[in-house]
Amino acid sequence: MKTRCFDHIDLRVKDMEVAKKFYAKFLPKLGFVRESHEPAPAEVSGEDFHTFYSAGGDRPAEFFGFTEDKNHQANGTRIAFWADTHEEVDRVAKLVREAGGKALEGPEICAEYSPGYYAFFFEDPDGNKLEICCRESPIIAQ
Repeated sequence: MKTRCFDHIDLRVKDMEVAKKFYAKFLPKLGFVRESHEPAPAEVSGEDFHTFYSAGGDRPAEFFGFTEDKNHQANGTRIAFWADTHEEVDRVAKLVREAGGKALEGPEICAEYSPGYYAFFFEDPDGNKLEICCRESPIIAQ
């Protein structure tokens, strides 16, 4: 049986330095606590990857990474990060505001999504759509 369904996110950004500063403000508060910068594999020459890993320990670590692409165009895709409580959503929303997040919405209850869905929606400096959410009634697959 699989131990997890999520491995990583590899997001494109226009400016690596801007992205590193922005994401370093709040990803550690979401559990992505180990940061590294790696050269790209040979098949992707000329690019670098910057990565924030989850704690890991004795198990594989999920990671959120990004690659610089000067021609990147944001689209409608949204990445949502899990928060355990409304207070955690509020704390991270404050950090995103301080980091310069754009198109800020909430935090707010979004009852049309599911009962007790509490979220903060925002965009990074490149216009990539992100969200921090807490579900009082998590979805349970049947």
